[in-house]
Amino acid sequence: MDTISKLALSLKDQLRHHNHCYYVLDAPVVSDAEYDALFIQLKDLEQANPALLTTDSPTQLVGGTAMTAFQPVTHPTPMLSLGNAFTDSELHTFDIKLKDKLGIGNSDVLEYCAELKLDGLAVSLVYVDGVFIQGSTRGDGLVGEDITHTLRTIRNLPMQLNTTTPPAMLEVRGEVLMPKAGFVKFNAAAALKGERVFANPRNAAAGSVRQLDPTEAAKRPLAFYAYSVAEIVDVTPTTQYAALQWLQSMGFSLSHTFSKGFGISFIHEFCQHIQALRATLPYDIDGVVFKVNDLDKQRVLGTISREPRWAIAYKFPPELATTTLTSVDFQVGRTGVLTPVARINPVLVGGTTISNVTLHNLDEVQRLGVMVGDTVEVCRAGDVIPKIVRVVSHNPNSTPIVTPTTCPVCKSPVVKANDGATARCGGDTYCDAQIHRRLAHFVARDAMDISGLGDRWLEQFIDKGLVRHSVDLYDLTVQSILSANIEGMGEQLAFNIVTAIHQSKRTKLQKFIYALGIRGVGHGTSLALSNNLGNLESIRHADVTTLLRIPDIGETTANWVVDYFKQPNTNAQLDRFIAAGVTWPNVDVTQRQHLPLTGQHWVLTGTFNTMTRDVAKTKLQQQGATVSNSVSAKTKVLVSGLNSGSKLAEAQRHGVEIWNETQLLELLASYDR
Repeated sequence: MDTISKLALSLKDQLRHHNHCYYVLDAPVVSDAEYDALFIQLKDLEQANPALLTTDSPTQLVGGTAMTAFQPVTHPTPMLSLGNAFTDSELHTFDIKLKDKLGIGNSDVLEYCAELKLDGLAVSLVYVDGVFIQGSTRGDGLVGEDITHTLRTIRNLPMQLNTTTPPAMLEVRGEVLMPKAGFVKFNAAAALKGERVFANPRNAAAGSVRQLDPTEAAKRPLAFYAYSVAEIVDVTPTTQYAALQWLQSMGFSLSHTFSKGFGISFIHEFCQHIQALRATLPYDIDGVVFKVNDLDKQRVLGTISREPRWAIAYKFPPELATTTLTSVDFQVGRTGVLTPVARINPVLVGGTTISNVTLHNLDEVQRLGVMVGDTVEVCRAGDVIPKIVRVVSHNPNSTPIVTPTTCPVCKSPVVKANDGATARCGGDTYCDAQIHRRLAHFVARDAMDISGLGDRWLEQFIDKGLVRHSVDLYDLTVQSILSANIEGMGEQLAFNIVTAIHQSKRTKLQKFIYALGIRGVGHGTSLALSNNLGNLESIRHADVTTLLRIPDIGETTANWVVDYFKQPNTNAQLDRFIAAGVTWPNVDVTQRQHLPLTGQHWVLTGTFNTMTRDVAKTKLQQQGATVSNSVSAKTKVLVSGLNSGSKLAEAQRHGVEIWNETQLLELLASYDR
């Protein structure tokens, strides 16, 4: 090996060591300036000698060539979901069932490995001869998406194992997170730029990892934590605890606390210990995981469908806090609906300070019996959305929550719906709040996907008179944006926004219909309109009778759709969209007759682990199914998730076939093959 090659190898080893100290051990041994000097020296050396540049070089952790699409990856070993426990009795039942399955007495104890249930995005990493070669998402458990290009940008993810005798092949499972401190800084910076801010660290991590452009992912403060060895050649750990220790020695970060112990008493003690520690952790968790420690016993126990028998996730109950409701504001949505938002004395819940809580609608206000001035108990529903649980006490000066008679933004009259639960601003096209929310809906990723147009810029575009309607976006030019003298808007940013608007012109019919923001038309209805009518002209001229023939569309929604397309302004704007070059391929409606689930009625209920019900509904509709909200004799299948309610009992009464989430995933996966 020549001198230059030796120098490059030495620099790579030094930089990897410093990355490990900084990002894994949180104990840097050199200053930022010293690190940067080593980094620049290696980068210059690689540029002068391209043969020295390798994919695992520290200089390649900041990005690369953008992808045009994610490629499917079939997992060598399926990525299983975990069964959940929410009570002590469920943990007891889990322990008893395992001992029964293993043929040991109830008086005996099993050894468990206990770990934190990290709240991030599960991924799989493959190493060959110690070098990271591929990473993928969980997907449906059998097939995920190739995200190698973004995983390479994560600073604490080892590109090369820390050993001179690596296994020939290693598959590691773990979680990609955005730690709390990094999440706060990232959101603050995004808000200043008028870009999208994320609701919680998990969404931020998932959105970051699924960037097509790795240079964008590299800007985000992500971290990887390993939690299991899925496959390995040449190394044979005998316990889960030993496997974790080995992963740590190879350079992987692990959750800050993992332990082993015997029996149900250990399980309870670990749960209590972590609940007390939870708020101080640098990242979000939503529970703890218990696994039978002995790997041979794991193999004996096997799996049930997509869940291992030998592991369970104990989900923490929502954290509660008591505070005072000080006032109520009413926010105006894109369809004019007024939503009451409670302002509360700031209170710390689950490591997050909460000062605002949505009350959803007037029915919720009445159900809670809440008034301004009350002492209330709040939680973060699902550890994310702030929610008032109950009124602790009415105070002497508490006052009822009263719906305003005029819009708080445009002062137009407020009209109450017949159900009494909904109040709506009558300002429509004159209300800046509605205009803003309609524009935000139009540019969203699942609509026209115009990146870079966050709330900050939309508000200023409206204030400066640049846009009033969504179609006005397609008239914007770099010069017109710069001429508005918007604070913080430079030429490059204006160019990026105009470019994103131009790129959005090529879309899908269902996304365009959804982006229009028609009342009652969500993802499922826009897909149904697209699949059944095939083109915009048929949709805009359809009458109620025609729309009622489409599965999933009821009379109320049909009337809303017809009313929308009857408006002169609507049709004038649609013509402007087309004139601006917004285009999409028409849908061949005859193909729907040949889809595998055509004519079948499905119902979804409960909570799913791997996808939301909306995503599951869309996937079923893409295969021709009609997805209803209620069970009847014509229902073909009810898919039941966690905490299923009355629909499950109704399905049993009608003799409807009942599936779990795993069966649905297997069906959907069969259509992707």
